[in-house]
Formats: sequence, structure tokens, C-alpha cells
Amino acid sequence: MTKKLGFGLMRLPLTNTNDQKSVDLEQVKNMVDTFLAKGFTYFDTAYMYHDFQSECVVREALVKRHTRNSFTLTTKLPLALMNSAAEQEKIFAEQLQKCGVEYFDYYLLHAMTKANYEKAKKWDSFGFLAQKKKEGKIRHIGFSFHDNAQLLDEILTAHPEVEYVQIQLNYLDWDNASIQSRKCYETIRKHGKQVLVMEPVKGGTLNKVPQKVVDLFKTKEPTMSIPSWAIRFAASHEGIFMVLSGMSSLEQLEDNTGYMENFRPFTQEEYATVAKAVDIINEAVLVPCTACHYCTKGCPKKIAIPEYFALLNNDHQAKMKGFSTQKFYYEMGYTDNGKASACIACGQCERICPQHIPVIKWLKEVARTFEGTK
Repeated sequence: MTKKLGFGLMRLPLTNTNDQKSVDLEQVKNMVDTFLAKGFTYFDTAYMYHDFQSECVVREALVKRHTRNSFTLTTKLPLALMNSAAEQEKIFAEQLQKCGVEYFDYYLLHAMTKANYEKAKKWDSFGFLAQKKKEGKIRHIGFSFHDNAQLLDEILTAHPEVEYVQIQLNYLDWDNASIQSRKCYETIRKHGKQVLVMEPVKGGTLNKVPQKVVDLFKTKEPTMSIPSWAIRFAASHEGIFMVLSGMSSLEQLEDNTGYMENFRPFTQEEYATVAKAVDIINEAVLVPCTACHYCTKGCPKKIAIPEYFALLNNDHQAKMKGFSTQKFYYEMGYTDNGKASACIACGQCERICPQHIPVIKWLKEVARTFEGTK
């Protein structure tokens, strides 16, 4: 039976935290070896992860060091970065070369939104995947999705050949009106497709939960880690093929594989506990940012959006306790980046944000809080 935990290669350990290309390859090799030794086989990467280096890391840490039948590999076609149908063939060939493989076990159209779906229709991207599958260069096809359930239903109705859909699913977004985890999950299952889960820990947000949630979880399961609640919640639903975790250290990997080796689905009591946790977290978090950094690529003012949102969230939580020192950290942070008040409201960040965050609105709040602007 396939183990449900997948290794997401989006948040790998770095030797320089300010340089996404500086992946700590030796640590990743150790993580890959441990992951495989524990019986897990699924690896997920994408063209732009780690500033376009993640697929090369796959080649060096995984493909060159392990037999091809010992693992399964997924990557994705970056529709958002493309401007023509001809780029599909070029990028696909580049990905095979960068990963060092002759075929991909799973291949997805990346980050499907309304705009990217229009590109996919214009360029016959689903037909492109079907042709590569026919050629034996793809074993299974699908897409990752960042939009509403209505569009998802439209796409799956038009393309019954799709086998897998990757969505953001976690207990905080389950009933979120923007992310629509539950609605998207139910739509996929209605069409009889398998579900790939991304962001089960919401970019680490569900690891750094308020102390009240830590106490709640530890009272119920003293020996279980905080992230285990998030990953097990996602994996417990019917039709979940794989839950991806973007693991950044061997410690995280050992924790995740520890409770997923012999996976135990949620009980009704655990679902009720998580519902209480959601209420507590929603009181403490202003901006549900996962620090994926999609928004910072191409920002004309070089604004450190995720870092500023983290400071705003920290400030909110600290003020609930009576005192905050986050302004000091903000003033240090914008010496190398644009201030929040430098935002020109071009909107490129909002168009690409997987969390559908009103970035411009919250940058104004950052400026008001830390710069004193009105």
C-alpha cells in the first residue's frame, strides 16, 4: 500500500536564508535517503521552485543516487510564466534534462486559475499532456489548482482524462470562503478523481500556532507534534492519494515520516479538537500568508511582502498580550527592501497569490502600523 506522505521540494534547507538557490545539497541527500529508507517514494517539484533550481536538486540528490523504480517523481508545466504554445515543448524537454529522467510519473499543469485555464485552452495544454503520455514520457496527468470550486467543476467536466488534482487543503482553510478547500475537495471527488494535497501545514502557519492551540493539542495527544495534526487531518479524507510536506530539515522529515509510516486516520474527537483550534487561530492571525514568495517575484518596488505580513501577524498577537517590539524588526527589514508604503498598487501580487490575499490592503495596514502612515 502506498504511503500517503510526499516530499515537497519547495522549502528545502538553505545555506543562505536570503538566497533560494543556496540549497544545502548534502542535507537534502540525507533527507532523501531517510525518506526512501522508511518506505516513502513520492517526490514533488516544479519548474520555478527554489529560483528554478529545485529540479536540478532532484537530479543530484535523488535521480543520480537511486534506481528509477525506487521513487515516483512529479513536476509541473508553469503556465503563468509562459507566453506561447511553443514553450510547452521547450520547457518540458528542459525539465527532463534538469531532473535527469526519461519520463515523469506524474505531470501537472501548474497553478490553474481562470487566467491560466484560458492559456491552457488556447494552447491545447491538456492535449500536450495527453500526447506526452502517449509517448511514454508521462505516466499520469493532472493539474494543481488555485481558484474556486465552480471553475474546478468546469475544468473537470471538460477534461475527464485528468487523473489527479492538487489542491490546498488544511484544517484552517477547510471552510475558508476564498480558498474553498472543502468545496474543491468535494468537486474533485464528485468527478471520481484522486486528490493531491499541498500546503497541509499552510506554509508552516499550522506549526507556529498560538499557545492556546499548542495546549489544546498537547492535552489530547502529549507525544504528537503540532504539524502532525495538520497532515493527519488532510490525509484522513477519502480519496486522498498523497499529502505533500515541504520539509526543510531532517528533523521535520523524521517527525512527519514517524507518524505517517503507520498512518492512523482522524477520530471524530480529533475533528472536534481541530475545529476548536481553528477558532483560536482565526482570532490571532490577521493575514493568512504562507510565505510562498510568489508575490515578490517581479514586485517593482522590491517589497518584502511575506516578511512584513509575518511582522504584522506577530504584532497583532503581541498586542493581544499587551506589548510589541515588531516595529524595530520592520525598520531593520526595509533597509534592503522597499517599504510597505512604497506599494504602487499595480496588483501583480494579488493576481498570483495562491491564498487570494488582498495584498494591497494589508500593505497599507503594515505601513499604518509600522510607519505611521494614514
